[in-house]
Amino acid sequence: MKNITLTLALLFSVVLFAQEQKIEPIFEKQDNMVKATYFHGNGEVAQTGFYLDGKLQGEWVSYDKDGKKTAIANYDQGKKAGKWFFWSDGKLSEVDYTDNRIANVTTWSSESQLVKNK
Repeated sequence: MKNITLTLALLFSVVLFAQEQKIEPIFEKQDNMVKATYFHGNGEVAQTGFYLDGKLQGEWVSYDKDGKKTAIANYDQGKKAGKWFFWSDGKLSEVDYTDNRIANVTTWSSESQLVKNK
C-alpha cells in the first residue's frame, strides 16, 4: 500500500511540474497608450501590442511557443483595420480589412515562384 501511495504521489508531482505555469501579462504606459505583452506558459512572448482607451490600437504581433512570428494584426480603435499577415505551414496569408470586415485575402506558399525583374 505504501508503494502505491508513493507511486501516485510521485506521478502527481511529475504531472504538476510538467504543466506550464501561467505568466501574468506586462502592461507599460507609453505616452497616451498602454503597451501589453502576453506570455505563453513556457515564458516565450505570445503577443505584443497597444491599448488606447481600453481598445486595441495599432500593430499587434503574435508568436508561437517557440518564439516564431505567427501573425501581425492592425487595429484602429478596437476595430480590425488595414493589412494583417498570418504565417502557417510554409504559407503567408495577407488579409485586408476595411470597416472591420475582410475585403481581400491573398495567400503565398513557399512553393510559389517569384518573378525577378532584371
